[in-house]
Amino acid sequence: MTRPVLLVIAHGSRDPRHAATVHALVRRSGRLRPGVRVETAFLDFNVPSVPAVLERLAAEGVRDVVALPLLLTRAFHAKADIPAVLREAPSCLRVRQAPVLGPSPLLVAALERRLYEAGLTPADKRSTGVVLASAGSSDPEAIAVIAEMARELRHTGWCAVRPAFASASLPRTEDAVRALRADGVRRVAVAPYVIAPGRLPDRITEGAAGADVLADVLGPSPELAKLLLERYDQARRAEERAAAA
Repeated sequence: MTRPVLLVIAHGSRDPRHAATVHALVRRSGRLRPGVRVETAFLDFNVPSVPAVLERLAAEGVRDVVALPLLLTRAFHAKADIPAVLREAPSCLRVRQAPVLGPSPLLVAALERRLYEAGLTPADKRSTGVVLASAGSSDPEAIAVIAEMARELRHTGWCAVRPAFASASLPRTEDAVRALRADGVRRVAVAPYVIAPGRLPDRITEGAAGADVLADVLGPSPELAKLLLERYDQARRAEERAAAA
């Protein structure tokens, strides 16, 4: 039985670092599962577009696609933009939308990896507060997921974790840094809860000026590459259960 193609759908950005990071992540996922064909498409700014990739797959004779939103929360893009573009797929394709990436223990592990790569160690946890800085959303469900991720990160042993947002919601990164300082936290680290560089991640970097440590974006981390395949498998199992019902 032919496995469905995994189509990773990223938002896209005018910043060339964004597409380069997305492609690096997708390549890493592909190396983890050589038997799965993995394709990349973008909603905006970058090529190939989602419709272009779907048309090409249909022309090649592909029939099953799992579309994975490269998103950390289930906000507007996952609820509206991506379903709308997938509804326009060629009729010969059966396209299933996989769940978004967050929340997941693998994302907590990826955040910690980036913090350690920035110079921290597990021994620093008890004296370090972390600002979990996301791009931001006005969607209450997305904001609740960020709060849940902050709690999960706190449970790994950091002395405090505060969520922050680069847009749409408050507090901003710099405000969360100041709040941790006011609470008497000795060392403050900013962990960007974003996948790839771009305009909003740059705002997080600017807001981290008062912190002691700034971690990198999640990027092509091993944990994130594994999570893409986990969501692919989850979508396939859901389809199998529905077919058996």
